[in-house]
Amino acid sequence: MKNIDHHTIRWGIIGVGNVTEVKSGPAFYKLPHSKLVAVMRRDAEKAADYARRHKVPKWYSNASELINDEEVDAIYVATPPDSHAKYAIETMRAGKPVYVEKPMARNYSECLEMLKVSEETGMPIRVAYYRRTLPAFLKTKELIESGAIGTPLMVNIILHKEAAERKQKPEEMHWHVFPEIAGAGYFFDLASHQFDYLDFIFGKVTEVKGIAANTAGLYPAEDTISGTWKHESGVIGNGSWCFVVNQNSTEDYIQIIGDKGEICLPCFSHGKMTLKTVDGTEELAFENPEHISQNLVEQVVDELRGIGKSVSTGESAARTSWVLDEMVKDYYKQQ
Repeated sequence: MKNIDHHTIRWGIIGVGNVTEVKSGPAFYKLPHSKLVAVMRRDAEKAADYARRHKVPKWYSNASELINDEEVDAIYVATPPDSHAKYAIETMRAGKPVYVEKPMARNYSECLEMLKVSEETGMPIRVAYYRRTLPAFLKTKELIESGAIGTPLMVNIILHKEAAERKQKPEEMHWHVFPEIAGAGYFFDLASHQFDYLDFIFGKVTEVKGIAANTAGLYPAEDTISGTWKHESGVIGNGSWCFVVNQNSTEDYIQIIGDKGEICLPCFSHGKMTLKTVDGTEELAFENPEHISQNLVEQVVDELRGIGKSVSTGESAARTSWVLDEMVKDYYKQQ
């Protein structure tokens, strides 16, 4: 990676919506050697408001103006997925590294386009799959690698959520349920974290089959998905996602089964991780950083300064987008 010739990385953010308020935005100005110098949102009033509240010197309502600001070294693209490829490519062609929200883009094809431009320009692209840096997920990886559950055999994912859309009019619904913006439905937004993490511990997925359906008719995207897959390491996976269940049926866990035990941890509710072995059952609790993407942002900042490597890359993120596409492709062929 080409190093930036500054002791401090000066960031610009495109799209200062909700995700940048606590989850990610403050990390860019709270970390050492990192400064948030400019933000952009199409709504000028909201851009100015964000800049004022977060004490950011400059704001824009035009993305190209921020990208070409000579005082900005690197860009964080925090818009919905339909503009990830556009803004990332424009940033890299302007000679600047880019850090993109997940999923990397609406589909695998857009990811490949982004990687091609990264190679052409020599500008790095990194993606916000921060679970690769969170304590519970790192501990799980460590336990697996140390043989705590023996040889890993299979993974089961369950993610069942209630639908807020039952009480909403179409115009009130979040962009996550509109495939032209999100690529698919909540599955792309949430399962992307799960598959990226499994890629991190078990290597890339080599085979995948999925069935997707719209069972509730609340919005255009699929709402129920079932799938199976296999990692290059030999681990086999099985998953169930439903985003329209009753409140009493909500569930969230990743279960990793080995020949000497198992690990079960929630992916989104940040509860305790359970380790079962021949010695008994143990529950482990973990504390996440206040700004949940901060550990990954710190890695990206260090990498841009020539120190170490980020665990989440454009290449790994694109692999996850391929898996997501494969899971729902038959559903969208029929639409």
